[in-house]
Amino acid sequence: MSKVGIVSYGSYIPKYRIKTEEIAKVWEEDSKEIVNQLQVNSKSVPGPDEDVITMSVESARNAINRWGGNVKDIGAIYVGSESHPYAVKPTATFVAAALDAEESLTAADLEFACKAGTAGMQMCFGLAKSDMIEYGLAIGADSSQARPRDPLEYTAGAGSAAFLIGKKRVIAELEGTYSLTTDMPDFWRREGAIYPSHGNRFTGSPAYFKHVIEASKKLMEQLGSRPSDYKYVTFHQPNTKFPLSAARMLGFSKEQIDLSLVCKEIGNAYSASSMIGLANILNYSSPGDRIFVTSYGSGAGSDAFSFLVTDMIEEVKSYPLNVDYYVNRKKYIDYGVYVRFKGVLR
Repeated sequence: MSKVGIVSYGSYIPKYRIKTEEIAKVWEEDSKEIVNQLQVNSKSVPGPDEDVITMSVESARNAINRWGGNVKDIGAIYVGSESHPYAVKPTATFVAAALDAEESLTAADLEFACKAGTAGMQMCFGLAKSDMIEYGLAIGADSSQARPRDPLEYTAGAGSAAFLIGKKRVIAELEGTYSLTTDMPDFWRREGAIYPSHGNRFTGSPAYFKHVIEASKKLMEQLGSRPSDYKYVTFHQPNTKFPLSAARMLGFSKEQIDLSLVCKEIGNAYSASSMIGLANILNYSSPGDRIFVTSYGSGAGSDAFSFLVTDMIEEVKSYPLNVDYYVNRKKYIDYGVYVRFKGVLR
């Protein structure tokens, strides 16, 4: 039986950016200290006509175009986000309609803070491996919220990544996956609340590091692998400092993780964060490379994955609308335009 894995991938990042120093200037805070702490220079900002639906559609179309197959063969679409435009009306149905997919498919929206997208990947892997579907599309997308002057405002960005999953023309075989889940109140947003709240003392340790480190270690134990066996690694990127620290704690080098750290320029894309990192890694991967991925979602949990890149990667790498294209396609805005685009004035 052929192995299940990633067949194609796509990404999307809004062109608008606001620099960290621009936000700090408004609140008369030390921008150099903030940049040093977070290691984030700017963040992506959705335009007034962009939301999770439009970004999901863009990344999904890029994944389909990169693949070149028949969209009618997709049997599942899952969209993970914590900023779905509708409380009751699935984003996934918009995506299916925009792609002109078959109506006879399963579709749903998923929520688990910043790991909802990777949860969708696991679901698609299971459905494809069991032959319940031929292909599944898992999307992570967010237009993240942050209260003005909250520390989150410096990093809460926007973006989307989509992964087509199946057993034919696989570009990265799934070697294994492991999840760790606990009830840890580090970050939350109640129904009807505009902005999220967070428990500062939980956010890094134990929340982020406990889940990322333990999930990663458990998967490598199951596979009998070591950090040195992998060419690339990516973790969830709430900032640049956290994933670099996690990599060091696990024994990965800066060279192994550096390619994935797009958060330096786009901030924390929440559900799309680790998935955009993976998409960027795939753009530079070669047959035989092994890739390690661990997402993180507040509340809290992590999904870890191990992939082996196949010869098929060479057939899809040349697609032009890749992560580099979107990262470099940027237009800086000031805080006043940012406030208007984000709908902060109500």
